[in-house]
Amino acid sequence: MKLRRGLLIIGLLTPGLGLILALIGTVVYIAVSQSFGYYSLNGTSEFSTEFWSKMAGRKAFKRSIQYSIYIGVFSAIFSVALAYPLAIWLRKPFAGSNFIGAVLKAPLLVHGLVAAFLFINVISYHGILNQFMQWLGIWSEPRRLQNDPNAYGVLILQTWKNMPFALLLLTGAVQSISDDVLDAARDLGAGTWDRFRRIIAPLTVSGMQAAMVIIFIGAVADFSFQVIAGPTNKQSLSQLMVSFKGRGDWHSAAVVGVSLMMIALVGSAILAVVARMVMRGRIK
Repeated sequence: MKLRRGLLIIGLLTPGLGLILALIGTVVYIAVSQSFGYYSLNGTSEFSTEFWSKMAGRKAFKRSIQYSIYIGVFSAIFSVALAYPLAIWLRKPFAGSNFIGAVLKAPLLVHGLVAAFLFINVISYHGILNQFMQWLGIWSEPRRLQNDPNAYGVLILQTWKNMPFALLLLTGAVQSISDDVLDAARDLGAGTWDRFRRIIAPLTVSGMQAAMVIIFIGAVADFSFQVIAGPTNKQSLSQLMVSFKGRGDWHSAAVVGVSLMMIALVGSAILAVVARMVMRGRIK
């Protein structure tokens, strides 16, 4: 009976899921093959590890890996850290909670390029922020804030864009916790922090993991925020890949693309494990 039910489920999923897996598999196969010298657009196609060897020796490639991981990890952490208290606050409906929730989720409707251009206009040398700080008398003259070397602007944009997504996942997870459990903990003397650490966090760890993994994958491979608001002295992996493609070096671009996929896969697994250990209290 169970076998028949399993076969039925597989049969129902195959038309849609099979097509998706086939398309993704084809893209991954071509990228991996091209990184090893196949599917050459400008010459003969033959197996070679030359492109991987050359890329491993490039300092720009190593810097791009470090920078992309930095953006991905901190974007995920900041987004979830902001979303958690908001999810707890909006857990029980109150007057205006729907409106507040809608406003907080509004960034999901704004395209990343539009958000980046708006952000640059606000922090530009003669932008609103500089003018406001001078009007308050805090700054005597405008300061250069855009394209900062530490990529704080990119982190702000990533957090602003991804926090609503984390809020969606965490709100559902927090709302699934029974009031009786929280009330019992309160009656036993547990304060706000203890209730979060011992009840809310462990019971919502799956939602938190999903949010962090998805945000990490999107942020580590982001291109639009990096090009407009990112530092001028660093390149993300996506920027480096586009740079190689623009020069017609498709094999090197494929090496960067495959590296990006591996970083997203391995990084997501590590982030999920570490997040679960932290939330379960195994890291003090």
